[in-house]
Formats: sequence, structure tokens, C-alpha cells
Amino acid sequence: MPVISIEAGKMDKNQKEALIQSFTKSASEILHIPEQAFVVLIKEYDSDNVGAGGRMLSKVIAESGPMPCP
Repeated sequence: MPVISIEAGKMDKNQKEALIQSFTKSASEILHIPEQAFVVLIKEYDSDNVGAGGRMLSKVIAESGPMPCP
């Protein structure tokens, strides 16, 4: 049973569902394993529980807006 683990900021239910579907489909196609075999785990982090540049992420976001995705 392959496991896909995603760690990210807070997401709504629709975003989680889209990620689960997209990652599962892609991994299934690449690995030639049926989608039903995959388990997807999502771990969410509140911006108060993340540090960036030595500062709490919630403060960085409040001062400069959302951080761009790399």
C-alpha cells in the first residue's frame, strides 16, 4: 500500500479533495499501481506553528501578504 504524505498550511475541504485526487491519479499513472492502492495523508500547519526566517509565519504574512510558492 503506497502512502503519499502532504504537509501544508490550512486548506479547505475542496482543496484537500483536489490534492488527494490529483496526487493519487498522478502517482498511479507514473507507478502503474491502481489508484485504490494509495493512501493519502494530509498534515496541516497553522501559520502560528511555522517559523520563517526566525519569525512566526503568521507575523510574516500579516506584514507582507501570503508567501509565494517556490
